[in-house]
Amino acid sequence: MKNATYPIQYRLFQNGKAKEIETHLITETPVSLTLNGAVWLTFMCTPTQIEALTVGFLFNEGIIKDFSEVAILHLCKNMDNVDIWLNHGAEKPEKWTHTSGCAGGMTSLEPRVDVTPARRLNDIILSPEQIPVLLAMLDENQSIYRQTGGVHTSILSDGKESLLIAEDIGRHNTLDKIAGMMLMNGIKPKTRILLTTGRVSSEMMQKAARIGASVVISRTSPSSLSYELAEKYGITLIGYAKRHRFNVYTHAERIREFREKLKRENAKTETL
Repeated sequence: MKNATYPIQYRLFQNGKAKEIETHLITETPVSLTLNGAVWLTFMCTPTQIEALTVGFLFNEGIIKDFSEVAILHLCKNMDNVDIWLNHGAEKPEKWTHTSGCAGGMTSLEPRVDVTPARRLNDIILSPEQIPVLLAMLDENQSIYRQTGGVHTSILSDGKESLLIAEDIGRHNTLDKIAGMMLMNGIKPKTRILLTTGRVSSEMMQKAARIGASVVISRTSPSSLSYELAEKYGITLIGYAKRHRFNVYTHAERIREFREKLKRENAKTETL
């Protein structure tokens, strides 16, 4: 059984003195995905929620639509391979694209903005005061980070509580884990808000859209392509979210104050 953290001892030099410190590092390990008898790829990941990671990856890549398509799901004893058999065939992509994600993320999908926006499951309105509450929820659920640092956390929230939590060395892996847990446990909240500690790349935005999120909140920045995708998909993208400030990059109408401002501007335009 592999652990999410790896115990080490290092030497600290500080203020002219040297001492030995015992601590933990985040575990990074290779896990292969074997689908219908063929090895598809190897994840570099943190060894937690591995089954959910692989199922969510297949969902986010469009290989499956529902967990009922999975006939067999087996995690090997040494946790270095997940063997999945579907109740239908699946064609292995000819090419995998290495993404901008840490820990070597891969996808077979090309980022596309020329698509019809996915129907949002809800049209929620958030107050500015709700954003720091959601961020506090994210902070509270960073259990591995508090032990090691160097790990990303993502949560799925309905705006009131955290429904699913995933931590991993790769930010993209956290969204695959969340997608997998949703499928495996039949979790289908009407309101879907994703919060993440990681940068929002195009791959992250595509996964968020597949999960059905209306709002994506990050403590750091979006990329240019994730901005374009969020605009097209109808997703409210919030970045650099802090306790007292945040940037709304797309679809600001879901934030109460901006919604009211947009209404006034539209009404003024109609009277001209």
